[in-house]
Amino acid sequence: MPTLFHHPMSSSSRFVRLILSEYGFPVELIEEQPWEKRREFLALNPAATLPVYVDDSMRALCGPAVLMEFLDETHGVLKRDRRLFAEDPFQRAEIRRLTEWFLAKMEQDVTRPLVRERVYKLQMTAAQGGGAPDSKALRTARSNIRQHMKYLSWLAGSRPWLAGDRLTYADLAAAACISVLDYLGEIDWAETPIGKEWYQRLKSRPSFRPLLAERVRGLTPVSHYADLDF
Repeated sequence: MPTLFHHPMSSSSRFVRLILSEYGFPVELIEEQPWEKRREFLALNPAATLPVYVDDSMRALCGPAVLMEFLDETHGVLKRDRRLFAEDPFQRAEIRRLTEWFLAKMEQDVTRPLVRERVYKLQMTAAQGGGAPDSKALRTARSNIRQHMKYLSWLAGSRPWLAGDRLTYADLAAAACISVLDYLGEIDWAETPIGKEWYQRLKSRPSFRPLLAERVRGLTPVSHYADLDF
């Protein structure tokens, strides 16, 4: 069976897991601590980033964008109305744009620094960069959340789904990031009712169940994390 090296608090890993689940494609999950830079992991991905997919022939594919395109070409095209891409080239470009927005820009502005300071540092040794959270990094990331949630709410309020009339990779990318932040209790849902309604629809999908059931060692999620009617 193919394997996916991931971390439960990696939004890019969650994105690919959601794709695999939506397409009903089984995969063995292997939790990886990328900061450890294991020799075996570096042999698969010298960049030491997640996620990494290894097929039955031990060929490795690295990164969410690469994996999105690969899974679409090998599985998505066979799903017809359940495909997570649009048929129209312009709509596909919009899906790619929004996917990059959440997995690159929002990741850089918000998700990555919060996860590093609140999660990864607790699991790292001092030599690896572990220790007390950087309060300045936390403040900066938290100040960026509101603008990103406003943009998500605008998208959700002006379209049936974030990129158009149907569920796409853009929704899964956004939901992957939001689910990490929601686990940490970093989102004030009272400020974003439209975004909340959109996220409730995503949380209710069968593909989301494994994420909602997952727990990070030593870090309890916010009380409503797994609640579909929060």
